[in-house]
Amino acid sequence: MRVLILGGSGFVGRAVADEAVHRGHDVTVFNRGLRAVPAGVTTLTGDRLGDLSALEPGTWDAVVDTWSARGEAVRRTAELLSGRAGHYTYVSSRSVYAGTEHEKAEDAPLVDVADEGYAGDKLRGELGAAVFDGPVLLGRAGLILGPYEDIGRLPWWLGRLARGGPTLAPGPRDLGLQYIDARDLAIFLLDAAASRLGGAFNLVSVPGHTTMGELLDTANEVTGGRAQLRWVEPAVIAAAGIEPWSQLPIYLPPGELHTFLHQGDVTKAYGQGLVCRPVRETVEDTWAWMRGLPGDVPQRADRPQVGLDPQVEAKVLGE
Repeated sequence: MRVLILGGSGFVGRAVADEAVHRGHDVTVFNRGLRAVPAGVTTLTGDRLGDLSALEPGTWDAVVDTWSARGEAVRRTAELLSGRAGHYTYVSSRSVYAGTEHEKAEDAPLVDVADEGYAGDKLRGELGAAVFDGPVLLGRAGLILGPYEDIGRLPWWLGRLARGGPTLAPGPRDLGLQYIDARDLAIFLLDAAASRLGGAFNLVSVPGHTTMGELLDTANEVTGGRAQLRWVEPAVIAAAGIEPWSQLPIYLPPGELHTFLHQGDVTKAYGQGLVCRPVRETVEDTWAWMRGLPGDVPQRADRPQVGLDPQVEAKVLGE
């Protein structure tokens, strides 16, 4: 296929570009030209909220759009590429569902389109993609992990465990996790584009694909086994004022929000062939990527840094 990736150098976009190149596709990426892309890829330079002139000529079989900010940018490209592309994929988010009170399937109610946060941006992106004049796939991803992660969640845990010593591990250790490796997301999206599949899909593993215990035990082993995991109950974490998800990345205690994020309905995606690799492969490959970096792990400027202050961790473990 002739594949156009709107993005293509960051986390998910890079995974899609790598997979597309691996398959032998003719790959073009459109971005600001600030980061490296895979060898053999054609780069068009522009700005999603500004100059799109580089996209005015050309035709493609498939477009993959990884934009995550103002939804108007998606509408602009969907309109511009109508009639010149065969399929449009927008990488959305399960955050578009309204409420967190239960597991969500694709037909669940959505947030208010006027929502000013991330969920609203993603929903407006979905509505923008809908103006495309061909099949549109809405990939509602959940938690995404894997190499090239620029949010910092799994990289923070790997870095923390590599430092070793007593380490706060948020319990219970059998708490189920639901996520997707960016490379498995890329595989599904490119397969869907090839078959011109349309509609919304929750793209994340089955609930309980791994557990907090398996994730941290594996990460500790992979990084050298120097950490002593100290499992701490959710009530102790809450009493210490530690914020799940941001200060303890990936983790949410049992409850409504955990149910929403880690027990989503993925029947539809698995029925279309979604496959998620074992957690060990994600952990090992992310650590290998981190160790090969010439400097710090990249961090998206539009996302806050995650992680727990060492002094707060030591105080909780001391108590």
